[in-house]
Amino acid sequence: MASDAPIAHDARWPVTSLRDITTKVGSGATPKGGADVYLPTRTSFALVRSQNVYDRRFEPYGLAFITNEQAAELRGVVLQANDILLNITGDGVTFGRACMVPTDVLPACVNQHVSIIRVDPQYADAGYVLAFLTHPEVKPYIESFNAGGSRRAITKGHIESFRVPLPPLHMQRKIASILGALDDKIELNRRMSQTLESMARALFESWFVDFDPVRAKAGGRDPSLPSPLADLLPDSFEDSEAGEVPKGWRLFGLDEIADFLNGLALQRFPANDGQALPVIKIAQLHAGNTEGADEASAGIPSDYVVQDGDVLFSWSGSLSVELWCGGPGALNQHLFKVTSRLFPKWFYYHWTRQHLVDFSEIAAGKATTMGHIQRHHLSDAKVVVPPAAVLEAVDSVCGPVTEESWRIRVQSRDLAAIRDSLLPVLLAGSMDVDSTIESAVCL
Repeated sequence: MASDAPIAHDARWPVTSLRDITTKVGSGATPKGGADVYLPTRTSFALVRSQNVYDRRFEPYGLAFITNEQAAELRGVVLQANDILLNITGDGVTFGRACMVPTDVLPACVNQHVSIIRVDPQYADAGYVLAFLTHPEVKPYIESFNAGGSRRAITKGHIESFRVPLPPLHMQRKIASILGALDDKIELNRRMSQTLESMARALFESWFVDFDPVRAKAGGRDPSLPSPLADLLPDSFEDSEAGEVPKGWRLFGLDEIADFLNGLALQRFPANDGQALPVIKIAQLHAGNTEGADEASAGIPSDYVVQDGDVLFSWSGSLSVELWCGGPGALNQHLFKVTSRLFPKWFYYHWTRQHLVDFSEIAAGKATTMGHIQRHHLSDAKVVVPPAAVLEAVDSVCGPVTEESWRIRVQSRDLAAIRDSLLPVLLAGSMDVDSTIESAVCL
């Protein structure tokens, strides 16, 4: 373990242990009975768990709710404003994540997998300490306290011993302000991307799953579309092997509208040529980045190189379909790269996602430790395709929305890289803090 701070810093700044600048470090517990005794809706107290804690972001989805009596038993770990939450157990993805508790989550307690770090404002700024704990250079340092094994764990004593460089308090606050401005933009982007994705998904389902515009026209109602587009729609339905579909619209297998390229066994392509690409496996797809990924030769066939905006489908293990935004990488086996020469990206992306529930059930039914689907399941998955003129008209809306949703995520990735590069520079004293604040606010 490092005896000094894991980030290089100006020699003028002292290095201190977290125990010397905190008033509390400690984790909680799960009420007796576990999830079975959680309340269905909030009455007063929330219970924060590791799944709520992301790096520099609190995720309210999945927040548990407990009674006042249960909270009283956890009174020693009731959260306060400006408390830092740190995941002290977990796998290689969830372990070590940290964020600030939002005030709108209070009152709340934490369970045994989350530690409270309460910074003493006389000595340190909570936002600055959070910036330290979440910096990529500090992650291996936190990992070094783990006793070993795939399930990571650290103790209160470990946390208290973390070594932190301590600039003057006014400078800590300015650093926190700079990085916080970037966080705000990243969070705004995340919400915008989710909104755009939801819009595209809703439009797709309305048109191609529920057939709302055609049903309106067939029922003699106004489909609320421009006349040229409304005129292209049929006013009746016909039977198909997938059920009732708009008259004249055709049925295809999923693999007829898109190509599903399976990845390579990339251990056969070692990065021994001086150039490398990070290997995108299922874990990287779920994480959305290639941090800590294996490397493969950059000389693999170009079809197997993944770029931002590509549609990736993990067909084995934990199935998912994503628009990749983690930068260039090499496509590993158990992942499909989905493309099409004939249909727009949003169309085959949403149709693949539409069948994901069925694919997941098929995979779960496999008598193996790693369930999967097979090629014929792609053929069996049916897709309703409208005439080209209708598809082109919908593409004029869905295409730009889908494109913008993943480009915003790429921008957020780049902003996060800028944020992470700033802390060492600011700590080294090689950049003027005040001018950096102005630049960050303008982003």
